[in-house]
Amino acid sequence: MKPEDDAAAPFVLPEGMTGRASPAKAADGDAPVLAYIESLPQPQHGVAEAVDALAASTLPGLHRSVKWGMAYYGVGDGWCFSSGGFAGHVKLMFMNAAMVLDPVPPVTPTGMGKATRGVELRTLADLDEVQVAEWMRQVSAVPGVGGTRRR
Repeated sequence: MKPEDDAAAPFVLPEGMTGRASPAKAADGDAPVLAYIESLPQPQHGVAEAVDALAASTLPGLHRSVKWGMAYYGVGDGWCFSSGGFAGHVKLMFMNAAMVLDPVPPVTPTGMGKATRGVELRTLADLDEVQVAEWMRQVSAVPGVGGTRRR
């Protein structure tokens, strides 16, 4: 295909958007996460961008990384939650959520263990910013997940 044909070609979801995590390479820092979000098609791009902005405004000292084809977010001494673009939705997953979050998010992601819980966001309208920000604060305060470990 010639470069000028790229603009006219129909958009096809990357292989990683067919239900599995993105093939994005693992890398620490803000830039890789922002590049990962930028690579997502709409509406996943807009949803992931809103989740990222909410995390940045909610959690001081936020750390970002791309791991296992998803954006990971942490504070303190651990990763607290992840956000990944999949076919038709963005999956927002909180580590150890079943034990610490109130209310417990409704979705148990496949292959993530029973303690990980989350939500699937198909559109920006599905993002309850007040509830998600509260879950972010709750999970980031847990020692060994986001809060400082007890010594």
